[in-house]
Parts: sequence; C-alpha cells; structure tokens
Amino acid sequence: MINLFSTLCFGVGIVFWFWGTWPLVGHRSVLFKLHSLSVADTLGSMAIVVGLLLQISEEWPLLIFALISLAIWNTVLGYVLAYCSTDGGRNV
Repeated sequence: MINLFSTLCFGVGIVFWFWGTWPLVGHRSVLFKLHSLSVADTLGSMAIVVGLLLQISEEWPLLIFALISLAIWNTVLGYVLAYCSTDGGRNV
C-alpha cells in the first residue's frame, strides 16, 4: 500500500513538472509564465520528496529538511526573479 501511494506521489510530481513547463510555450506575459513554472515546480518537487519519504522513511530528517528548503527557496527565488524582470529591479 505504501509503495502504491509513493508511486502515486512520484506520478503527481511529474505531472506538476510538465504542467508548469507547458505554459512556457504560450503567449502570456513573462511574469505569468514564471509564476506557473515556479508554483508547479515547487509542488511537483515536494510531491516527489514525499514519495521518497514513504520509500526511505529512515532518512526522514533529511527529507523534511528538503521539503522545507523547497518551500522557502522556490518561493523566494520566484519573487526575486519576478522583481528583477520588472522595472522595479532597475534604478533608471
């Protein structure tokens, strides 16, 4: 049962990765594309780490640290990239 749920988490993570990548080929704004990519990448990566947590539960401290790091790093990186892509990042 745990293997099935773990495989499901891996599958959901991969779906989120592709779901976030697909809007990059659209004609929307750069900020929309960046937001879609960062949110989907964060959720997909976190789902994969949860799947790993179910598979190798003896490594739970490291995997919990990875989940927290993903949540913080990807959120902050998305804001920094969005700020730098607008006029707010220049002193003109």
